[in-house]
Amino acid sequence: MRILITNDDGVNSSGIIAAKKAVENLGLIDVVAPATQQSGIGHALTLFEPIRVTSTNLLDGTEAYSVSGTPTDAVIIGIFEITSEKPDLVISGINIGENLGMSELTTSGTIGAAMEAAVHGVPALSVSLQVTRGDIKFHDGHVDVDFSHAQKITRKVSQMVIRNGLPEGVDFINLNIPSAPDNDDVKLTRLGRRMYQVHIKKRLDPRGRPYYWIDGDPVENDDPGTDVHVLREENCATLTPISLNSTSNLNLMNQWLDDL
Repeated sequence: MRILITNDDGVNSSGIIAAKKAVENLGLIDVVAPATQQSGIGHALTLFEPIRVTSTNLLDGTEAYSVSGTPTDAVIIGIFEITSEKPDLVISGINIGENLGMSELTTSGTIGAAMEAAVHGVPALSVSLQVTRGDIKFHDGHVDVDFSHAQKITRKVSQMVIRNGLPEGVDFINLNIPSAPDNDDVKLTRLGRRMYQVHIKKRLDPRGRPYYWIDGDPVENDDPGTDVHVLREENCATLTPISLNSTSNLNLMNQWLDDL
């Protein structure tokens, strides 16, 4: 078995070490990740500038590859350049902060990396750990949080994927883990509507010109059965199966086109 680990928090992130420890002894592990923080970059790909790849050491002293691009770039470099063969599993994470709902599917770099692996036919798992905003302090990617529960869940799900593969029609899994769980349960969920209520903060620079910060308050609840509800209201880990086929209802569209 060969496992490729990446993330969007940067190669120095504590979450990469946690993911690596979670799947120790399950296979040969390669770590290929962005050189810098890439949160919110989604499924972006670098096309108009060169990508540099540097051999480096993780905080635990083991070898990794630092990529001067996006999480998607890191997955492509990892699959087609670093590894000698296509990996059996790609793990993107463990991300610092949850990735929930439909909006995060296109904005999260963590999910974007898993999506890219799925594009190339590799089973993938994006893993995110819930944190309290404002309480987390980064030190060159290192952060002081307890990953022990996230590691336990990540290992269980990874073993299941390695042993059984993904069901037909499922291309990758989005896994979110509560920061202070009541138990080790994992619930199957669908995507919630959104993770944040968007706010735009407008300010003026010293020359009086406006500039903006995009911000948001977490949506605390959603319909039962959604990842937002299960993680935030039930305090339980969520497992959401994702398909790359986003095609909507063709029959309804045919009816719609008849009225043109």
